[in-house]
Amino acid sequence: MNQASATVGGADRKGMSKEEKKVIFASSLGTVFEWYDFYLYGSLAAIIAKHFFAGLNETSAFIFALLAFAAGFAVRPFGAIIFGRLGDMIGRKYTFLVTILIMGVSTAIVGMLPTYATIGVAAPIILITLRLLQGLALGGEYGGAATYVAEHAPPGKRGLFTSFIQTTATLGLFLSLLVILGTRIALGKEAFEEWGWRIPFLLSILLLIISVYIRMQLNESPVFQRMKAEGKASKAPLTESFARWGNLKIVILALVGATAGQAVVWYTGQFYALFFLLQTLKIDAQTANLLIAGALALGTPFFIIFGSLSDKIGRKPIIMAGCLIAALTYFPIFKALTQYGNPDIFAAQEKSPVTVVADPAQCSFQFDPVGKAKFNSSCDIAKSALAKKAVSYSNVAAAPGSVAEIRVGDVVVASYDGTAVSGDEAKAKAAAFTKALNDTLKTAGYPDAADPNKINYVMMVVLLTILVIYVTMVYGPIAAWLVELFPARIRYTSMSLPYHIGNGWFGGFLPTTAFAMVAATGNIYYGLWYPIVIAVITLVVGTFFLPETKDRELEHG
Repeated sequence: MNQASATVGGADRKGMSKEEKKVIFASSLGTVFEWYDFYLYGSLAAIIAKHFFAGLNETSAFIFALLAFAAGFAVRPFGAIIFGRLGDMIGRKYTFLVTILIMGVSTAIVGMLPTYATIGVAAPIILITLRLLQGLALGGEYGGAATYVAEHAPPGKRGLFTSFIQTTATLGLFLSLLVILGTRIALGKEAFEEWGWRIPFLLSILLLIISVYIRMQLNESPVFQRMKAEGKASKAPLTESFARWGNLKIVILALVGATAGQAVVWYTGQFYALFFLLQTLKIDAQTANLLIAGALALGTPFFIIFGSLSDKIGRKPIIMAGCLIAALTYFPIFKALTQYGNPDIFAAQEKSPVTVVADPAQCSFQFDPVGKAKFNSSCDIAKSALAKKAVSYSNVAAAPGSVAEIRVGDVVVASYDGTAVSGDEAKAKAAAFTKALNDTLKTAGYPDAADPNKINYVMMVVLLTILVIYVTMVYGPIAAWLVELFPARIRYTSMSLPYHIGNGWFGGFLPTTAFAMVAATGNIYYGLWYPIVIAVITLVVGTFFLPETKDRELEHG
């Protein structure tokens, strides 16, 4: 290692120097606030669906709200390209000052935005536009913060130093949940869902002021300063990163063999788990948020533990182990969440499983983004009723043209052909069908909501904490690994793109994709196949095609 790298910030190698602590604190705090802004939407997706997608049916509104959530992730790679290029050309510090300004202002505007009831279709259009701006900002933020901290870190401690940045996403989610819970408790459920949900978004104005002030006190990265002084900074980081096969190959391998699997494990453990508690297990929002918050509080220190451990045994073995363990245990863990979170549903599924017997030609995927489609076949009516009640079911093909029926254990509830009736007759048939189904499900033990007195809170927190620990295994060392894979002159650009394609596309679309898979099959666990398959692909590619980098010098290449 060169001498300059070994004495960054004048540190005593037995501990962090004052300057290093300041770098980590300022970078991490600003990034926490930025993740807070970004995750508010995900934590409030169900409420936002009611206010901004009110023109759609209930199932479509929630899936579309998740798509709007995912829209912010979709553009993150473009933010990585735009701001990564700026970061490699003009500096790390000023680039992520710009990104946090865009994020903070966009989030505050969401808190002021009129709803669908006030301005109609303009409301969801503006909301999605703001989500796109948030995604662009976050695309430039993470790479800058990770690169900045890594380039201040002494040799042998990059995993430890960057692991503090890795805690920021979870801490941002934790902060958003705490603010939401505090506001909900202070205002009451009705007032919070009517207008109080805006307060956490408006709070971002204060967080923005604090973040900008702190980051203005920082100096530029010493590695970047030396490159500038020596005239080695890249004048065409995009060309060097993506138009030259030697570097592009590493970008592709980093995406498939590292960040894709890391992303799906992360979003399964934090976001999909939350949506599963809310939408599938019907646990009330306050309880679900407290359970997730408890798991995050217990699991977050493991980011530092695994980041520091990666300095000793390497980045790759820890991340690959996290992907493997997650893929092997997701099904039993989520089934256990059902058993301990809503034991009535679990018992009913075991005792009286539900089956839809229908002509496959009559069954459609009930996603209606514009609210105009009519799902009137007997199969669609049956499946829609079960989806609204979050009842898991299997499918059996019936004779062509036959009317669908729902079997709850040994009891049969016949659906009806909605295309053959209209007006009062249609309303009467719908009412009779709904009553028959509800009565049958109730008799079989299927609850409308989780009973708070039957939730095993200790086991729920244990299971959710295990999911968070998986997150810390794959995410704690990833920043150091990505930083070390690429040369300093194009590091910001090169590492940002695979990170944000992995997390923005593979991870960001996970809740939407997984719930769409559940809606298409009726099996509440079927969506888990998505993260399992991606994690296994990453395990194979990462193990055999990516190098270990913990002993690399940061200014290589």
